[in-house]
Amino acid sequence: MQVLVNKKNYYAELSADYSQPGLVPQKKRANLIELAQYYISLQQGELPSITPQYTEKQIEEENKQWWPTHCEALRQGRGDLLSGEYRDELVYFCQDGPFYGKNAGTEREQHWWAIIAQPGVTMTWPIVMFKGDVVYFEWQCLDDITHETIAKGNVTFLRRGHQGGVYLKTEQLTFYRDVFASEDLLNLVNT
Repeated sequence: MQVLVNKKNYYAELSADYSQPGLVPQKKRANLIELAQYYISLQQGELPSITPQYTEKQIEEENKQWWPTHCEALRQGRGDLLSGEYRDELVYFCQDGPFYGKNAGTEREQHWWAIIAQPGVTMTWPIVMFKGDVVYFEWQCLDDITHETIAKGNVTFLRRGHQGGVYLKTEQLTFYRDVFASEDLLNLVNT
């Protein structure tokens, strides 16, 4: 009996592949950080509407452009860029939430960023999917030496392209080692 399996390369149409460690060259990583800063600068004061001039298709394409910049910002512990992706009126649902407002969950999130971006571990995103302003992904953080998973989760962002940024985030996280980061790790996160 033959079993057919549909396998998909989620990064086939994206500028960089974050599905596993070691796939993104240094020069590309630096460029992605510059792009992250640029995309954040494009956010408008009000959440833009989906219109014939700013279509779901355009928003989806902008989200695909943005995605690798998000991954690189996380790998580099760039909390300043990660929080910059959020709108002021962000709604964030997770097991420690809910959080309402851009800065409401940042103190909690910086612990998570510190743990998943610490030296000796690499965050990967094996699955990412896009539909209009919806970005869904699954992630895991791997110890570079033992290859054990130290944390994993899944997230849904509602992101209105470059002009809107992230206005809703839902997340399920599982940490296998630590839940709060040490002061040494917190000091490594750019805020």
